[in-house]
Amino acid sequence: MLWDPAAHEELVDEPWSEKRMRAAIRAIADDAESAFDGGWPAHPLDSEPHDPGPWTGVYMGGAGVVDALRRLGERGLASPRDYAGYLDGLAPEVPGPGLWMGDTGIVLVRHRLSPSKSTRDRLRELVAANVADDHRELMWGSPGSILVARELGFDDLVQASADRLLADRDPETGVWTQHLYGRVSQHLGPAHGFAGCVLALGEVDGVAETVRRYAFVEDGLANWPALADDVLVRNDTIRTQWCHGAPGMVASLAPLIDEDLALAGGELTWRAGPLAKGPGLCHGTAGNGYAFLALFERTGDELWLERARAFAVHAAAQVEQTRTEHGMGRNSLWTGDLGAALYLADCIDGAGGLPLP
Repeated sequence: MLWDPAAHEELVDEPWSEKRMRAAIRAIADDAESAFDGGWPAHPLDSEPHDPGPWTGVYMGGAGVVDALRRLGERGLASPRDYAGYLDGLAPEVPGPGLWMGDTGIVLVRHRLSPSKSTRDRLRELVAANVADDHRELMWGSPGSILVARELGFDDLVQASADRLLADRDPETGVWTQHLYGRVSQHLGPAHGFAGCVLALGEVDGVAETVRRYAFVEDGLANWPALADDVLVRNDTIRTQWCHGAPGMVASLAPLIDEDLALAGGELTWRAGPLAKGPGLCHGTAGNGYAFLALFERTGDELWLERARAFAVHAAAQVEQTRTEHGMGRNSLWTGDLGAALYLADCIDGAGGLPLP
């Protein structure tokens, strides 16, 4: 079997309803607004004994919540307050040019809310500082910085970062080597590896061949290991989520890989079912659902939109269940409710992608 049934759960028996989804989005936004008290408290499912939070960055902290509320507000799905003063006082969890937990993400959200020469200049400094970074992944490294530089029109820094990243690609394996958290490894998924690098670069030679090389294919289904080492079962489980596994590979690379393999990855994601970990983007039901939206965009087959919306209904139910169990919302962009809200909104529209950067 190419997935771990224990990591997944059956879909809720509830039909798609745009009215219901809009109400769920509004409830998530309202909960985030009411929970704000100079920041957002860490959720028990996110905190660790050595890192209890609360956090400030884009991935799991306040900057990510603010940006999600901004995105929902622009679509008429929320009415966020002015968070500019809050953002001005934020310091990163880890100083440096990382996108999701460092300075760059916080300054980028600040610039989106209130563009200024000073924030633009600071972002240019941060992107330039990350050109030769050896993380070579989205969360900390130059791929995340490339996305920021492209948004802001720093074409020279996009080129410099892309040239360096391409030069660092392993010519034999087709992937990149990450120096991450004191370890050296070659990841495949979008959060820390190959798919994220390709997502940032846009077009890379041999993507389809590399993706096929590492795929586990069985009976019309496909999954990918977390690392480029042909080990699918790791720590007694198989990852089938956005950050590691078929959902992230398909959501990130659907336009660039062979259609049969993209469809096989999407079919595996559907048969595995929603993730028991919760509704979020990085390793939750909403993140997995973006594989279906990517396949709908590629193929035009309404089946994939129906499946995306089924996962949206389940994600909304998971948000409500978790809020009831813990007596609070999980107010974060990549692990919690706000990312799920963005996914629900994209399912209403029938198109969209993860909030990168």
